Amino acid sequence: MLLYDYIGRDYASYDDLKENYHLSVPENFNFAFDIVDRYAREQPSKEALVWTNDAGEDLRFTFADLKESSDRCANYFSSLGIKKGDAVLLILRRRYEFWVALLALHKLGAIACPATHLLMVHDLEYRFNAAGIKAVVTIDESDLQDRVDEALKKSPTVETFVTIGKNRPGWKEFHAGVDASSPSFVRPTGAASAGNDDIMLLYFTSGTTGEPKMVQHNFAYPLGHIITAKYWHNVTDGGLHLTVAETGWAKAMWGKIYGQWIAGAAVFVYDMDAFVPEKLLQKMADFHITTFCAPPTIYRYMIKEDLKKYDLSALRYCTIAGEPLNPEVYNKFLSITGLKLFEAYGQTELTIVLGNFTGMEPKPGSMGKPSPGYDLDIVRPDGSSCDTGEVGEIIIRIDRGRPFGMFAGYYRDEELTAAAFADGIYHTGDTAWRDEDGYYWFVGRTDDMIKSSGYRIGPFEVESALLTHPAVLECAITAVPDPDRGQIVKATVVLTKGYTGSPELVKELQDHVKRVTAPYKYPRLVEFVTELPKTISGKIRRVEIRENDQK
Repeated sequence: MLLYDYIGRDYASYDDLKENYHLSVPENFNFAFDIVDRYAREQPSKEALVWTNDAGEDLRFTFADLKESSDRCANYFSSLGIKKGDAVLLILRRRYEFWVALLALHKLGAIACPATHLLMVHDLEYRFNAAGIKAVVTIDESDLQDRVDEALKKSPTVETFVTIGKNRPGWKEFHAGVDASSPSFVRPTGAASAGNDDIMLLYFTSGTTGEPKMVQHNFAYPLGHIITAKYWHNVTDGGLHLTVAETGWAKAMWGKIYGQWIAGAAVFVYDMDAFVPEKLLQKMADFHITTFCAPPTIYRYMIKEDLKKYDLSALRYCTIAGEPLNPEVYNKFLSITGLKLFEAYGQTELTIVLGNFTGMEPKPGSMGKPSPGYDLDIVRPDGSSCDTGEVGEIIIRIDRGRPFGMFAGYYRDEELTAAAFADGIYHTGDTAWRDEDGYYWFVGRTDDMIKSSGYRIGPFEVESALLTHPAVLECAITAVPDPDRGQIVKATVVLTKGYTGSPELVKELQDHVKRVTAPYKYPRLVEFVTELPKTISGKIRRVEIRENDQK
């Protein structure tokens, strides 16, 4: 049995989905009460969460289990003084306690602020103070908790700190507090109840420049991910879905809870110590994963393994997002597994904006077509619409209404919020072009475009060409000032094991790019490095490469 009053029907085609998808948002929708607790009442033994780690621990949670655990946790948090509107930072990696704590905060009407364990003292101080964090809940990791303690010295709003592991002086013990709390939590009413427009989630965008912005999502946000799970991930009732993402990133909300549970699928969580392709593939085989989503980097490593060693017969649908997909990865994965990769595009501020949806034929390398509810266009700098094949910025027109799941604004920053929605348009900052069939193709960030000898060159198209060479594991394309050409293309390359940088390899890579794409796009400079500078969310910091070049 599914919650059909939420997920709607199946659609015959993409055009049918785009034109006729409709969702009625109920008043005071609360995912924890209206989805999780409802399943617990109607189908208490329905599996919701399957959790495993590298230590060999395997745990399975039904919706009834999660209702009781989140009720206990809500009562415990309430005893700590956490209430509606309070901001709580969750640094729990992929621990199963994340789902319990998140649901508990939803029930209280509090603001959940997921964050990564990679944050340093300055990052923590900024988040504590910018968001007015009242409590922090972290994994039992001494280095992290030492950083938290140091950051607390300059963070006056934080009143409570909770550890899910062993006792730490001055900290509360999560499990002791939850276990001692009542297993029944009564849904708040009146002023204590969260409404659809109240803030439910707060994400700090990683960004490539400046301090991160605080993206706020309201309590109706989970409904925006019905499209994500049912019509892109193609999850099914009773299936087991795996999205590779740590809970500190918004991608976890896309693939590890909301839409998947509404559509009836269980969520698989592999609490890995570190990404090892062989271990991930073995877990997928052992637990019979049915649908899978990961960034291209994961697939790049997977296709280098002997996939025939693993029983992936249960796997029926694969999706890809987080960074642009190179056609080489698509074609290799298809040839090995027989499964197509369905790419999509979105942002922390949004849900799925563009996608290769169920019933569509994916074009390798394309982000797909606009999602239902999103009124998209590609425009020139003057705001006029681009022609077919012309590169411009992706914008979202919101003058006729906002799509489900679009962020409510930037927390505590009215000026930035007003600028983001000025003139009824949201600027994504990403450039693309649209083909004659209506498919969108990613080019790059607006500030990453390279202008060389009158040509406009997008970093992604050169990176895609380089990644088809077996020597290239990762690469970043940036511009270097040049007195004759204005700018020239530079490639910063991480080599595959077994290859060594040399002038001969530089020439080989340059010739390879000339053969694969337009010759004028080839990198005139090539630098070999052991790793690329990245944000804590894994995005390549091209700005840092450019700054180092200038130095």
